[in-house]
Amino acid sequence: AACERPYSSRGKEKLDMSTYPVESIRNFSIIAHVDHGKSTLADRLLEITGTISKTDRNKQVLDKLQVERERGITVKAQSASLFYNHEGINYLLNLIDTPGHVDFSYEVSRSLSACQGVILVVDANEGIQAQTVANFYLAFEAQLSIIPVINKIDLKNADPERVEKQIEKLFDIPTDECVRISAKQGTNVEKVLQKVIEKIPPPQCNTADPLKALVFDSTFDHYRGVIANIALFGGEIAKGQKIVSAHTKKRYEVNEVGILTPNEQPTHKLYAGQVGYLIAGMKEVTEAQIGDTLFLYKQPVEPLPGFKSAKPMVFAGMYPIDQTEYNNLKSALERLTLNDSSVTVHRDSSLALGAGWRLGFLGLLHMEVFNQRLEQEYNMSVILTAPTVPYKAVLSSAKLIKEYGQDQITIINPAQFPDKLSVSEYLEPIVLGTIVTPHEYIGKIITLCQDRRAVQKDMLYIDENRVLLKYLFPLNEIVVDFYDALKSLSSGYASFDYEDAGYQSADLVKMDILLNGNPVEELATIIHKDKAYAAGKLLCERLKETIPRQLFEIAIQAAIGKKIIARETLKPYRKNVVAKCYGGDITRRMKLLRRQAEGKRLMRKIGNVEVPRDAFIRVLRRETDK
Repeated sequence: AACERPYSSRGKEKLDMSTYPVESIRNFSIIAHVDHGKSTLADRLLEITGTISKTDRNKQVLDKLQVERERGITVKAQSASLFYNHEGINYLLNLIDTPGHVDFSYEVSRSLSACQGVILVVDANEGIQAQTVANFYLAFEAQLSIIPVINKIDLKNADPERVEKQIEKLFDIPTDECVRISAKQGTNVEKVLQKVIEKIPPPQCNTADPLKALVFDSTFDHYRGVIANIALFGGEIAKGQKIVSAHTKKRYEVNEVGILTPNEQPTHKLYAGQVGYLIAGMKEVTEAQIGDTLFLYKQPVEPLPGFKSAKPMVFAGMYPIDQTEYNNLKSALERLTLNDSSVTVHRDSSLALGAGWRLGFLGLLHMEVFNQRLEQEYNMSVILTAPTVPYKAVLSSAKLIKEYGQDQITIINPAQFPDKLSVSEYLEPIVLGTIVTPHEYIGKIITLCQDRRAVQKDMLYIDENRVLLKYLFPLNEIVVDFYDALKSLSSGYASFDYEDAGYQSADLVKMDILLNGNPVEELATIIHKDKAYAAGKLLCERLKETIPRQLFEIAIQAAIGKKIIARETLKPYRKNVVAKCYGGDITRRMKLLRRQAEGKRLMRKIGNVEVPRDAFIRVLRRETDK
């Protein structure tokens, strides 16, 4: 049952958290594949423990962003503290709801660092999917207790027995440990809370130890500065204390501490083992470094192992639609990156599109969500160029090595691509992809993977109907439309997940686009030699449709170095100069036509092909890449 909260009914007074010793605290996360019901289960847990009142409007309460509500996905991990009475003892349960999409697995790994156990949710209809496998191994490597929960048993096609066998075969978890629930209807959800208390161990820490707090997330409030989400691994923290960051060595005074229920609820103190928030006058999110350790002034402690910093997998240029909007977009970007520290920002400029930025994202969905948040929260419309991936070049020229100060450089913009003569080899990023699919689609999917230059690593039958495939993919082959192609081939049944697998040697070339012999910097791309011809032809055709016709002929060419690999010709407008001739001598007609041709040739020589800005936008817009 929901236990009585230790504060007045108005909720104005600060909570006294000392009534919850370490033994009665449970910190856990909910992990699953996209759309398997994590946020719905979180809603039911919040209702059962009396954290939120029961109404029909409780749908994904923890998904607070507009983009999350519109797309029905979780983008940012959210935490909430629940109070629960089990067998006469009051327990404090700290729940963290995590995203399920592959782009946000960084959020999942951060959340798990503050937990001692996880609830692994699997859809009774869909069974184990690619992200289920990835998230299970994240929790398994972190040595957390795992409670398997089979959700959506109320659906008419649900087959919990099949899913239990899959869990036993893949994860070695006995079938009798699985809890069957329907989060939507609330069936058996109470049993999940009991399992959390019985199976997940309390945190291993002591209030008597010096303060040691891990920052596992942070948000930015325009009035109060940075709000850091912390997990206490020792000691206690209260308003007025002086704390120091192990990462920046800066000193702060604590203004407020509290727990999230899921809204902020101030408390007198936070004690070891508890999860909450802290406001200490930090002005920038960079000061609340994710994975940082906080300790009391003059009581230094051994910093906790942090996280690997998020590595951008996809880069895209971002430019304002109108250059007069540059400063507004700059401030919107600064404010949005305060809440999304995994985006990297570099200044960039282009002749056709003006001043802008080169942004690094964790994946394509992350890029779309970021763009959508810019539009919704800051009312900014932008031009996003086609996404590219970071390549590397191993330099052989002593002059270049001296210039860069290292023998290996990262290339995120085709303009920086070094000449083949000064490079010993080019490297491209690769990822280890996991595909889970019904077996009838396996032939089509293997063909798709081979077309994308993938190398098969493993193939495993989960049960008689489903197959798990592992492939090494070059990242640039899957970054734009692989997921869409996979879904359409498998009628939407296949799921896909990937993780970084380093770099491999590749035969890369820089493909330039020439208009009447002049290179257009914005349209240059880095591409694998085998794919260059098809991509060059496609780009030339698209430019032919987009560029307006002139009074002279325009040659649109794709070139690798000096070699032209594709060409389209945009015919000129022609005036009918022989319209006034009727009958008469043929030489008169020929003279008029020859004079027109000479004029065109002269115009072509002196005429600059100015590609209109909106033509660039249409070619560079990501939608046309599909």
